[in-house]
Amino acid sequence: MNAIKTKTMTNFRWVMCALLFVATTVNYLDRQVLSLTWKDFIAPEFHWTDDNYGTITAVFSIVYAACMLFAGKFVDFMGTKKGYLWAIGVWSAGAVAHALCGWLTVQLEGYASAADMAAVQTGSAAALLIATTSVWLFVAARCVLALGEAGNFPAAIKVTAEYFPKKDRAFATSIFNAGASVGALAAPATIPLLAQYFKDLGIGGGWEMAFVIIGGLGFIWMGFWVFLYEKPEKSKYVNGAELVYIHQDDESPAVETKNEEKEPQISFLRCFTFRQTWSFITGKFFTDGVWWFYLFWAPAYFSDQYGYKSSSSEAIMLIFTLYAIVTVLSIYGGYLPKLFVEKKGMNPYNGRMLSMLIFAFFPLLALFAQPLGAYSAWWPAIIIGLAGAGHQAWSANLFSTIGDMFPKSTIATITGIGGMAGGIGSFLINKGAGALFTYSEAQGAAFSFLGFDGKEAGYMIIFCICAVAYLVGWVIMKALVPKYKPVVA
Repeated sequence: MNAIKTKTMTNFRWVMCALLFVATTVNYLDRQVLSLTWKDFIAPEFHWTDDNYGTITAVFSIVYAACMLFAGKFVDFMGTKKGYLWAIGVWSAGAVAHALCGWLTVQLEGYASAADMAAVQTGSAAALLIATTSVWLFVAARCVLALGEAGNFPAAIKVTAEYFPKKDRAFATSIFNAGASVGALAAPATIPLLAQYFKDLGIGGGWEMAFVIIGGLGFIWMGFWVFLYEKPEKSKYVNGAELVYIHQDDESPAVETKNEEKEPQISFLRCFTFRQTWSFITGKFFTDGVWWFYLFWAPAYFSDQYGYKSSSSEAIMLIFTLYAIVTVLSIYGGYLPKLFVEKKGMNPYNGRMLSMLIFAFFPLLALFAQPLGAYSAWWPAIIIGLAGAGHQAWSANLFSTIGDMFPKSTIATITGIGGMAGGIGSFLINKGAGALFTYSEAQGAAFSFLGFDGKEAGYMIIFCICAVAYLVGWVIMKALVPKYKPVVA
């Protein structure tokens, strides 16, 4: 063991948590570039409809789901260090590759420039062909992005289990998971402005450089990971006191790396025989799509319903406020089960489930987003922010239930399986939303729901689904695993 033995405990585990936070922030920045540029920068160039965008986000979701099924096993097989490097390297390359889609569409369709494509009459056969070609080029780039991004959470959850005792994992997870909110928070304040800046300079449509700059951040992170990460038993930055704290749940705190390597692994197919696995699958399937809907569609919502383009100061402030609420409140969500464990004497799993029940009520606020939006766009921004905070707090605790019930050698695999279920849920809601919005807009007053007509009715339907998803998921999870029961390999 290379730990430095001193009486004062080191706190290197929080450095690891900070690295996970940055990686997750970059992860969500890369996802957001498209959602913040498609409506006002990309769609006019390629004649996209809501259904076209829904197809791109839906295919991304289903490919992400398929990759998640194996990403966890890949991380367990490769090891945390190499697995994470591969993941962020691939997704960063995929993010940058989006910038080539415009140039390739021009070449394949035989136009002199993107401006010539944009000048084609909307609704014509030529416009449909441009839209189809560009959509599938973006789909290809999104598939590479999905392949890499699928490895982020399995690797991050595995690091959390390696560096934190059970009682601290939800809090640590909520901190690094807040990177999703911070990424979504920073995105509207940077990405549309980057796109507009380079568009004004005459460098393509501007959106291309946004993909290149944001995508390049992942390559910088890889350098820090190479030099800082080792398992706590091998890390020169972790002393004996911190190692004892990390392993306080183990029978013998001073666990040697070789003992962990001998830990029996559960086969991939056998994972599906446990009710605990299906409980996690349920939690991810019902709720991940809700978060991704807010992430992918919020900028378009404020553009469609209130006329605020993504590069406008109004849109930037609305999206920034939304994710500021998510970021601040979600961190406390991971701290709640810690209070239940330390103050109420509950076991970590029961504390987490009680916390998740509390957070499952937050998304019900989404029922009021569309009605109150009639008075001001700030109401849906605040409401979606509160619902999103509930999701992130729920998600931090949901991830931590894996560490409660499964051996460390299987954590990344179970995370990947659950991520697959979440990706399928996201595919359904994003493709469904895109088709619904295009259809309801075309129908106009002929399409109504709860007092709303046309596209507003479409949004109200989706908000209703988002509102009840968490309570439905929690009830099924509780039925599958009513009380704490760890899985024995």
